[in-house]
Amino acid sequence: MIVLSNVKKLYDGTSASAESLHSAVDLCLENGRVHALEPHRPDRPLGAEDVSIDAQGYTVTPGLVDCHGHVTVLGLDSKSMDLMNTQAALVWVEKVLYTTLVDGGVTTMRDVGGATDLMKRLVAEGTCLGPRLKISICMLSSTGGHADFRGPDRCHGALSKLWPEAPGRPSSIVDGPLECRKRVREIAACGADLIKICASPGVASPGDKLEHRDFHPDEVEAITEEASARGLRVAAHAHSRSGIELAIAAGVHDLQHISFMDERMVEIAFEKKCTVTPTSWVVDELTRAEGLSDFVMEKVKQVAECHARAVGHAASGELPILMGTDPVLPGMHGRNYMELVYLIRDGLSPLATWYGATGLAAREIGQDDTGTLTPGQRADLLIARGDVIEEPELLDAGALEEVVQDGFGHRGLRGFPQREFRTTVLEGLGTPS
Repeated sequence: MIVLSNVKKLYDGTSASAESLHSAVDLCLENGRVHALEPHRPDRPLGAEDVSIDAQGYTVTPGLVDCHGHVTVLGLDSKSMDLMNTQAALVWVEKVLYTTLVDGGVTTMRDVGGATDLMKRLVAEGTCLGPRLKISICMLSSTGGHADFRGPDRCHGALSKLWPEAPGRPSSIVDGPLECRKRVREIAACGADLIKICASPGVASPGDKLEHRDFHPDEVEAITEEASARGLRVAAHAHSRSGIELAIAAGVHDLQHISFMDERMVEIAFEKKCTVTPTSWVVDELTRAEGLSDFVMEKVKQVAECHARAVGHAASGELPILMGTDPVLPGMHGRNYMELVYLIRDGLSPLATWYGATGLAAREIGQDDTGTLTPGQRADLLIARGDVIEEPELLDAGALEEVVQDGFGHRGLRGFPQREFRTTVLEGLGTPS
């Protein structure tokens, strides 16, 4: 058993209320699970192999659950996208997975475009270190829509560089209800945990204007119906008013970005039991990004002017708000906790923000065995110095001491058992003759 003894402050991830905060408690971990959360006992009996760590100077939270990841994106420039379409791509994915877990504190991630079932299995098998994954594989959009990143000359022969068709990943570009139905079936057959669509144009995409439409209602309805028939929820990239309304009407569960959401849309989304994943940090990062075209920067400006207001509407309307990083720019992978900082700046309370990054997020993406520090749950947690619950920006200043996934640490906190990284592939091989 591992005992974090006399934890100064602990957030258990079960709600956005003060009842989820604890002080002077012992967190007991056993066999990769939470065994108990109890008031501190100075005389707690320990077995010969038990480990007790003095935690009176630490804040402890569940590991982060990032609901908008892209582990196959290094940047939006042509060179970065080209690199991820070479044989070296899996090496770069492994680096992204590692830094997301060890530096970013993300123990579970919903990747909403790019990651394949192979990548998910490599993590699950222990071949790669990273957050356990829920995957959409593709990000479906119409021809010329948000997922259609063609070459700079827009030549017809230069097909989209963003997640082109590859083994385990069908094309993201799809048109017409029948083709949409077939593509959902293909994605499901490739191992997807959800379906991701573009209900509106995007900010970073090179050719679509925000006020235009991406899919026709018939296409979105075909997608959501086929997804539902396979037990899959749908998440939608949706910046514009028309895109948000289209997604809600068609039965989309999670609305992502929500830049132009207003009070009326919030009411409708609440009635339909939708969640939202705002991605506040990337909006701010885009305002300072280098190398983007004037066309894209004009869209960035439009979104930046209204995004915080939309988050405020969602919070006032009591929509469930999830943490999602959308790390598509250099320097974002491994700093996923910054989304917490920007959600608080946009008006969420610290506890509501942390709830949307832990217990609430885990439940909404279908990973019910993590996200809370309650008995029986996976031992996924962060150990930090300082009050990172009230001030998550401390995580970006070196406050993160340890990231624990399934009971093993990854940052070398003294006394905490560390994961021995041995690939199951190599262990299973015989000695060469």
